[in-house]
Amino acid sequence: MTFVIEAARPDDSAWLGPLLLRAWLQTYPNPEVGIDEGWIREHRSSSVTAEGITQWREFIEAANQQPDLLFCRVVRSESEIVGVLCGRRGEVVTLGPMYLLNHVQGQRLGGRMMTEFFTWAGAAPICLWVTDYNESAVRFYQRHGFKITGERELWQGRLPNLRMTRDVASSISHS
Repeated sequence: MTFVIEAARPDDSAWLGPLLLRAWLQTYPNPEVGIDEGWIREHRSSSVTAEGITQWREFIEAANQQPDLLFCRVVRSESEIVGVLCGRRGEVVTLGPMYLLNHVQGQRLGGRMMTEFFTWAGAAPICLWVTDYNESAVRFYQRHGFKITGERELWQGRLPNLRMTRDVASSISHS
């Protein structure tokens, strides 16, 4: 299967909300912390509403108008969008969201997306939040030069997240 990574287009907004909800349902259920399908749908289903789609459209349009400040790339297969990586430039660069659907992971698409993101970010330090029990994502970011800072948060009072940062001097191992 062929995949193309490219700048998101406004019409992609209808795909991105459902993509994120699907990725959350694949990634985050965890009975130990009380996160199940119902909790995910309660907190993330707004992304598939007309309002959520409009928010994505507005972000994509802004990213296309201000590419120095906003970043949004999608991964397309022949039939659907299977991944997304966005970011913002402020005092530091913030990475997120970044998702690839399970069936396309392990094909180096994440590394290709990160390479494009690093090119866009330039020499700026980068920060992100990652769910602490999403061990494959934590390892992925570590392979790409990110370090856990020790800062933590509970998103919506339940989802345990770790802060990770990448300094300019970090070395990258694309694996």
